[in-house]
Amino acid sequence: MAADIMLCGSLSKWASPLGAAMHNAGYRALGLDWHYVPFEVNDLGAALSGMRALGIRGFGVSMPFKLQIMPLLDTLDPLAERIGAVNTVVNDDGKLSGHNTDWVGAARALAEVRPVAGARVLLLGAGGAARAVAFGLSQQGAHVTIANRTDDKAAALAADVGAAHRTWAARNQLDDFDVLLNGSSLGMTDVDEASPVDTAALRAELVVMDIVYKPLDTQLLRAARACGCNAIHGGRMLLHQAARQFELYTGRAAPLEAMDAALHQQMAES
Repeated sequence: MAADIMLCGSLSKWASPLGAAMHNAGYRALGLDWHYVPFEVNDLGAALSGMRALGIRGFGVSMPFKLQIMPLLDTLDPLAERIGAVNTVVNDDGKLSGHNTDWVGAARALAEVRPVAGARVLLLGAGGAARAVAFGLSQQGAHVTIANRTDDKAAALAADVGAAHRTWAARNQLDDFDVLLNGSSLGMTDVDEASPVDTAALRAELVVMDIVYKPLDTQLLRAARACGCNAIHGGRMLLHQAARQFELYTGRAAPLEAMDAALHQQMAES
């Protein structure tokens, strides 16, 4: 590879065009001769050997590789290690470091509309994405309470994070919260498009954030806007986690407008 050309990409079982659309738009906006390619991977170890051998600068990592990749790396960012998942690998002269930008995406998306520190957040879900969000928001000073359809998982995640937890049956009791954040798959196309909370539980002072981005306009967010809530769609978290990857790879501030426009165009075409 020529010295002035740099390659990045993603490792997944099923390649998605969304990351490539955002990153390549960012490179063009800054005039960088960089290129982002999504790779479908079956042999994770071989892919990382290729990363070292070819000097590939960075990889985004999708499930199921976010956990599998951790013991194969040279170093781990401390928070990624605590979260227990890596979604970003950076190659510095053959030394591979693992990071988690999912939590950054959630924190930055929320910070666009209100301070994260001090926010009383009810987080729905206890899977991989919710775990990253729980750790990240707690690290930023939010007071997080976790509810999940499987209560044992909510309790376990709350214990790991130092958060509170409540039963799924109590998820509609929102008076003590500033932010409702859906970190579950509820609302997702081809999973269950129903809202995870009752519309009657929402109030105008509440910030409602959904990490689901297929569709961007979930039933939860439509109900939230109808109630006068400040609603944050899942594309904002997706954008900001990619922006943090961009910063780790290039050392430059991410051009958010260009990346956001590319994301929306790609999603409209998909």
